Order: sequence, then C-alpha cells, then structure tokens
Amino acid sequence: MSPGAEGIQRKPILQVALDLLELERAIVIAREAVLGGADWVEAGTPLIKSAGMEAVRRLRAEFPDREIVADMKVADTGTLEVEMAAKSGSSIVCILATADNEVVREAVRAKHLYGVRIMADLINSPDPVARAGELEEMGVDIIAAHAGIDQQMVGLTSVDLVKDLAGKISVPIAVAGGLDAASAAEAVRSGAGIIIVGGNIVRSGDVTASAKRIRKAIDRPGTRKGTIRPRDAEIRELLSGVSTPNISDAMHRKGAMQRILSICGDVKMAGKAITVQTFAGDWAKPVEAIDVAGPGDVIVINNDGGIHVAPWGELATRSCIVKGVAGVVIDGAVRDVDDIRRLAYPLFARAIVPNAGEPKGFGEINAEIACCGQVVRPGDWIVGDMNGVVVIPKERAYEVARRAREVQKNEERIREEISRGGTLSVIQELEKWEKR
Repeated sequence: MSPGAEGIQRKPILQVALDLLELERAIVIAREAVLGGADWVEAGTPLIKSAGMEAVRRLRAEFPDREIVADMKVADTGTLEVEMAAKSGSSIVCILATADNEVVREAVRAKHLYGVRIMADLINSPDPVARAGELEEMGVDIIAAHAGIDQQMVGLTSVDLVKDLAGKISVPIAVAGGLDAASAAEAVRSGAGIIIVGGNIVRSGDVTASAKRIRKAIDRPGTRKGTIRPRDAEIRELLSGVSTPNISDAMHRKGAMQRILSICGDVKMAGKAITVQTFAGDWAKPVEAIDVAGPGDVIVINNDGGIHVAPWGELATRSCIVKGVAGVVIDGAVRDVDDIRRLAYPLFARAIVPNAGEPKGFGEINAEIACCGQVVRPGDWIVGDMNGVVVIPKERAYEVARRAREVQKNEERIREEISRGGTLSVIQELEKWEKR
C-alpha cells in the first residue's frame, strides 16, 4: 500500500492466487497456504474459467472468515459479473484496468449494491500510473500492479510498477506476478501492502513451507541487499536447475536434438554455443574451438554425418576441462570413452568408435550449423543431461529458462500429490479435458 493511505494495515496482506484448472486440487492447496500464513484466498482466472462460480462458492464455504478474491478480469458487463461473484461469496472482485470507463463505473455501482470491494488489475495498461489515478477517482478500492505470466517470462517485473505508483495514489496497492520471497519483500519495501503470490506457493511440493517463507519475508522485509546479477548468470542458474524435459515442455517440444546420448551418464551442462563445422574425422577445427571458447561455453560440432571416425577424444576433453568449457556436443562419433567417463565430463555424441581422422583444418568456427536435427547458431543456449540435449534460441533464453522453472514447479506439486496416493490422470482431471 502506498504511504499515507487511509485504513492501511501495518502488516502486509498475503493473497494466494489459485491459478489452477482443478477445483479439488485448489481447495487442498488453499488449506495448506492458509496454514502457512496466507490471509486472502483468490479464485484465479484459470480456475474460474474451468470451474465457474462453483470455485468461489467452494472457497467461501471452506474459508468463511477469509477474504475471497474473484479474479474475474472483468472487461465488460461490469454489474453482471460483480453480481455473479458477490452472490457466490466473493468479497473482492477483480476487473481489468483497461476496461472502458463505463464498465468500471458499473462495477463500482455494483460494489455498493452487494457490499464488495473492487480491485483493478493494471496488466497491459499502456499508461499504468495515469490509469491508476483515474480508477481511484472512479471509486476502485485497490490497484494491482501486475506483470502477467507471459510478460514475466521476458523479464518485466511488477515491483518496478509498484515503485512508480507509490505516493501517487491513496488507495492500497497490490502486487502480483512471479513473486518469490525476495521480490515480495522488495515489493513491500517499495510500497505494496497486498502481496499476491501464485506459482511460488501453489506449485510448491510443500505449500505450507513456501507460504511461511513468503510470510516471513514480507513481515520483515528489511533493506535491499546485494546487486543485480547479469542476465546471462541468471539464465545459466535457471537452466542448470531444470531438466531437458522441463525445457522441452516449456518450448512445446521444440529444440530437442535427435539420436544423441550422454557418454558419461548422469552429467549436466548449460552454456552458450561455440559452433564448429568440420568434415568426417577432421579434428583440427573442433580442437581449435577450445581456444575460442570461454568458461561456461558449450562446443557444438557438426561432423558432417560421419560416425565411423571420431573428431574428438580424451586429450581434447582434458583441454576443455582446463579451459572451463561446460560441455561438448558432437553430431558424430567420439573415442577414448573409457578415459572420458573417468573424467565424468558432459560429452554428448551419436556413436563411439576407436579411430580418429586427420587434422586437415577444413571447416569453420562460429558459423550457423545443423546438429542432430537442430539449427544451432553461435550464442544459442545448449543444455544437456541424461535425457539428451536441447537448443534454446539466444533471443528466447531468459523466457524459456523462466518457463522451464514453472514447468518444474508444477511437477514438484504433482509429485507431492502422487505421494499422497493420487494418480496422474485423476490429479489432472484428464477425462474432463479429453476431446470428444
């Protein structure tokens, strides 16, 4: 909430956003979140679209003493949709800040009829600060600074918008959009009084513990510490913490190399591509690429389809280790595998053979190449593990890394529900969503 706003509670409010499709799962998760310190419970837009007003009714019955927020994202028929949510048990109804002024006024009129409050979501607002002022004048009760999921994936944050709004409006400021404990604390320091958290609570394997962490962070936000990391360092950390299946899911099954295996088994690499085009068995350019590569890079080699002769072996691998190269991918063969496996180095290839070729020097370093069915350009991100190798276009690296982390979090929660006796088909209500 902005400084000086009337009726501000000193203690920040933690709102858990149930952005799920399955109502029964949402109820269980909401119970665990409230146990961890969540104050308000939100029927997220996906849940409302999936389960309708029954989602709001169930939450009201389950939590009679809590604020129930209906994230309707009202864009039209303001009175009707506020009435629907209010009669179902919602005490706060969310509308879109970009809705026409008449829609906003109708929603505000309806709030007086049904005794609810109106929260306006600034998502996609072209001039959010100016619009927030207009919404306050029209009688909106809460302004939500919100970078949507797709915006978060490319690096936009809601906390910056909170900073822009603080001191310019007198109604409470809510904040939503990819918040974790650290960013939630920063949002409180910046002037937000209602902290809306979805994925970092509801997709956690331990919802109660995650809610407690965020509760603790916003109750004692302290002062900002540390510096902002370079984007590449953040991308590397994110990609190092997820699996190639997570990344494949995040990319809608694109980017996976074909017919390639981890030579050393359970190893992991993530780094930018140094590309090499060579010809069957010519190991000059692959070895020279080690000198071009920097720490953390991944050398990606097209051996021109040759799997009968290797452009790579143990000595080249040792050179990579000394240089700090993160890994090597070969559309072709490798040799000296017994020695390389003792080094436990991230090396991926299509075949193993004993014979090497000659260092003739044909080919090119850092040109666009094809490797195991994927186009790879210098600077594209390469991730490899026991499941295989994926290529991430450099322009989308941060977005894909963030989306892969969301996939991973969702799997963590499902894994926990399976451990409690659920089955995958029931948890995800597969029959409900099958094509008829």
